[in-house]
Amino acid sequence: MTQLVTRVADALVAEIDAMVASGAVANRSEAVRLALVELVDRHRRQQIGARIAEAYRRQPQTDEELAGAQAAVVQMIAEEPW
Repeated sequence: MTQLVTRVADALVAEIDAMVASGAVANRSEAVRLALVELVDRHRRQQIGARIAEAYRRQPQTDEELAGAQAAVVQMIAEEPW
């Protein structure tokens, strides 16, 4: 496993230490690892979302597709046991 060395603002370290003290994370390293996993995942999801949006801009849904999607939503709502 690769080790990363970085500088972090004292206020942020205090927040992380409070999380460790409360048991939210085991230690500072776990907090940093979890944060990096979240950052990478968020970036990946944003890239995927941008590609999906671009594909819809290049080839928008047809009126028929939109009507079918709307009918499916109406049916799902009607089937909910509210």
